[in-house]
Amino acid sequence: MRARQLSRRALLAGGAAALTACSTSGPPRPAVPAPDSPETVLLKALIAEKERTIALYSSAVAKGSEKLAPFRDRHQAHLTELRKYVPKAATTAPTSGTPAPSPSASGKPSLSRLRELERKAAAQRPRQLDGVSPGVAQLIASIGACEAAHAVALPRSL
Repeated sequence: MRARQLSRRALLAGGAAALTACSTSGPPRPAVPAPDSPETVLLKALIAEKERTIALYSSAVAKGSEKLAPFRDRHQAHLTELRKYVPKAATTAPTSGTPAPSPSASGKPSLSRLRELERKAAAQRPRQLDGVSPGVAQLIASIGACEAAHAVALPRSL
């Protein structure tokens, strides 16, 4: 018996069909992550801000200003709560506003600098409440109230 010969055209068409089938049935392509929601973007910015604030207070505490440890610890508590609202998939935090200088480069932060930092942070909070979930709004408002209290309660001298 004579074997049936395939034409060159039939062979190429069959190969193309096989390649198409392989490419659609191959391993799944990784999904492109969805962009962060506006609330998540805000939370990441707040987290980055809190990390800078904690670094400033930690620098002051490490250089002998132990009276500032409770202020730092309250900011650490804020940070812990903020992180609870960020989805696990969201891993990087953008920087917001003007980055604070590194604590080691600027020496011990002055009380007036810390006071101004607290004042500015508290003043931002009401503008950050628009469009966020009730739980996040309550947290941001509470953080703002604490920052406003810090601005008043920071000692005049150490």
